[in-house]
Amino acid sequence: MSFDVSKLKELNELDFEQVAIWSKEVKIVVVAFVVIVVGALSYWFIVKPKLPILERAQIEEQELKGQFQAKYRIAVNLNSYIAQLKQIENDFKSMLRSLPTSNETPGLLDDITYVGTTSGLTFKLLNWQQEVPKEFYTELPIEVEVSGGYHNFGEFVSEIADLPRIVTLHDFEITHEGDRLNLQMQAKTYRTSLTGKEGAKQP
Repeated sequence: MSFDVSKLKELNELDFEQVAIWSKEVKIVVVAFVVIVVGALSYWFIVKPKLPILERAQIEEQELKGQFQAKYRIAVNLNSYIAQLKQIENDFKSMLRSLPTSNETPGLLDDITYVGTTSGLTFKLLNWQQEVPKEFYTELPIEVEVSGGYHNFGEFVSEIADLPRIVTLHDFEITHEGDRLNLQMQAKTYRTSLTGKEGAKQP
């Protein structure tokens, strides 16, 4: 079947009341034009407004897939997670046992004094400061001032780290005082809020 391009000149003189006598070339072009227009209008008024809905559905699908995969991994490793949780609970209990209770904190000053004197230091000041309540524990600062030598200071810090209770040292300041050195610092210990009354006054 041949397509006579010259017949397309009839497009300029189309009579829609005489469609039956249009040439096949004109009919093909008109049908193609109508199909294109209908397709464009369908896309613009029907398909395009629904594209955001499709995009949201695709995003939601990916999120649901991610949630499913995460839950699947949890389900597969549930026993492992339970074991890890028990280990974390045991570690937390162990840490709490490392924190003094309100009845044990006075003895901690004795421990610090003993460690300092056996390290060759002379205590000039050792006083509790204002408590600092935290979410799960209470911070108990201690003002410390000792005199001695560098070697004595190093031994003292090492012995503090070996105490059975948690004690941290902060804000070091070393000054010369004659032939000796003077060390000022703040020690901090911690009392668990679960084993004693929060806000209890230090003796």
